[in-house]
Amino acid sequence: MNLEATTLFRPVGPQELSLIVASGYREFPPRLPEQPIFYPVLNEEYARQIARDWNVKASGRGYVTRFAVRTAFVAKYAPMKVGGANHLELWIPAEELAAMNQNIVGTIEIIAEFTAADQ
Repeated sequence: MNLEATTLFRPVGPQELSLIVASGYREFPPRLPEQPIFYPVLNEEYARQIARDWNVKASGRGYVTRFAVRTAFVAKYAPMKVGGANHLELWIPAEELAAMNQNIVGTIEIIAEFTAADQ
């Protein structure tokens, strides 16, 4: 079995984080009907920017998660540039999130936390 993995990052707010914790740090929760895409980002700097600038404004706190996914699974998604040079993310359709969760290697880690004091 090929266990080569790609490290990804996901900025989240407190509500999504509580669902990740409830899963034992093993999976991301299903998307809401108005969220057709799950978008992990390709670099920590961009994830920190989103958590600090967007999640804190929306919910008072922002977190950066880091996780590894089998490269063979994520290779089918082309990186999408959505802004500056480091604004790269994968667009994984919501209906494929369960399959992505099954391809997570290890657990999801929280590597940063932001509050309104960080703005």
